Amino acid sequence: MNSQKRVNALCYIGLTLGSLIVLVPILYMASTSFKSINEIMTSSTVTMFPKKFSTEAYKNVITEYPFFTSLKKRVVISVTATVLAVLFSTLAGYGFSRFQFRGKGMIMMFILVTQMFPAVMLFVPYYKLLTIYGLANSRRGIILVHIASVIPFCSWMMYGFFNSISRELDEAARIDGCSHLKIFWKIIAPLTLPGLISTTIYAFIQSWNEYMFTMLCITSDKMKTLPVAIGQMASYDKIMWNDLMAASLLSSLPVVVMFIFLQRYFISSMTQGAVKG
Repeated sequence: MNSQKRVNALCYIGLTLGSLIVLVPILYMASTSFKSINEIMTSSTVTMFPKKFSTEAYKNVITEYPFFTSLKKRVVISVTATVLAVLFSTLAGYGFSRFQFRGKGMIMMFILVTQMFPAVMLFVPYYKLLTIYGLANSRRGIILVHIASVIPFCSWMMYGFFNSISRELDEAARIDGCSHLKIFWKIIAPLTLPGLISTTIYAFIQSWNEYMFTMLCITSDKMKTLPVAIGQMASYDKIMWNDLMAASLLSSLPVVVMFIFLQRYFISSMTQGAVKG
């Protein structure tokens, strides 16, 4: 009993330290967003809390930067990429889980291997392909790149969720005369709802925060998405740190809100998606 208590105590300590490592930078970002630029520039030490709360940075973000224009573009791109990526990943995961065909293992291994390469290795191939097909500096090109970057892992996620559902349900439905499409839509899909939502959260977060590939695809100011616009705020001669932190905090709110509303599905999927042999 005492040894179990010590293990629990160590787990709590580890979780507390891990939480602090994650939360302290976020708290500092939020705190800096409420500081005036004069306080930031004249302070000789790094302080966690502002001496005087100011909403100057948030006013600047709204009035002096194209924040909402970039936000609108980001929402359209991220939602479209997420919907298409989850759709294709769901079909791929179901096919790998329920059908046997030649080369299945090799294809699945190839999909997994693609996730082992550094993202920077794909810059030149992506840019070359987008240029050849006239998709560079276009919304369609950005969406395609986002889809391609998340589909491999999403497919493996959905494969795990589908594999956790007994195939006896398929067999029973097939005896009753159901087609593969009806089995998938009426029986399997509802059972994988937590996994589907978990995959959607992952795909949306990856698309929402994606910066490198989007920066690669965009050369026009009119096509700037939110991460690119925020990144360029740090490239000016004089960096307005409070404006930069305020814009970063505002850009993270949609993801935080989505996770708050969908967290019960995400937690439920953690106990459902283990891949069975």
